[in-house]
Amino acid sequence: MGDSVRRRYVALGDSFTEGVGDVHPGLPNGVRGWADRVAEKLAKHEKGWEYANLAVRSKRLRQIIDDQLEPALALEPTLVTLYAGGNDILDVGTDMDRLLEEYAGLVARLAGTGATLVLFTGYDVKVAPLLEPLRRRNWQYNARVRELAREHRAVLVDYWCFDEYNDKRMWDADRLHMSTAGHKFLARQVLTHLGVPTPIKPLDWEPLAHRSTLEWIDAQREWLNDWVLPLIGRKLRGVTLGDSLRPRWPEPVKVPRKGGLRRYALEHPEVLEGRGPAFPL
Repeated sequence: MGDSVRRRYVALGDSFTEGVGDVHPGLPNGVRGWADRVAEKLAKHEKGWEYANLAVRSKRLRQIIDDQLEPALALEPTLVTLYAGGNDILDVGTDMDRLLEEYAGLVARLAGTGATLVLFTGYDVKVAPLLEPLRRRNWQYNARVRELAREHRAVLVDYWCFDEYNDKRMWDADRLHMSTAGHKFLARQVLTHLGVPTPIKPLDWEPLAHRSTLEWIDAQREWLNDWVLPLIGRKLRGVTLGDSLRPRWPEPVKVPRKGGLRRYALEHPEVLEGRGPAFPL
């Protein structure tokens, strides 16, 4: 490719793509995430990459279609990443047939741009037997994502298959979002699927320390109090932590080859103006 070729990456989705769990106070919404990391490596690999991230935490599929699809199409991307529907799977009343039909329509619209399209399966989270229906929904979702990837010749990042996420250090304290290590690993996977060389290395961890039964119980109590109960409370009130947030990078920015988006934010402090605090979920 010559340097005059336009290269524009647009990311759509929810907290998974926004970058929740990878805290960075100097970036919009206080997070970084795998998509930012992918954009930075693309810019180092080839000159001229532009990047927009329209994802907002807590958004359901219908909201992503309504709020992000047309802006994404208007940006005329050459690369699109999409993960959407995970929050719907966690909602009790979700009609999976309707969800997957709407997801298929979204994928078709994005594939129709001619851009390279990257799709993701959802991780097979281990849950209590009471929540087993959520796992079955996830399997159903993943099967449809794989079918659509084949149908539209999209790049499939089969997140479900990554055994590395069995390590709890790949997850943030809420156990729902990836930690910084998890985001780094996923960025490396996306880049590998795109054929882009990357020096991002997985962490070489020591084995996990053994915890006593009392320590395990204390950890479960802390998790319930700090994350699960507040989440249930928000669901009962019909509010989400994405309600007051804007997309992190709503307009394409030319990613600096040196210093990446952190340098861009330092040189363009207006991207942080009016931003609220970074929420954990």
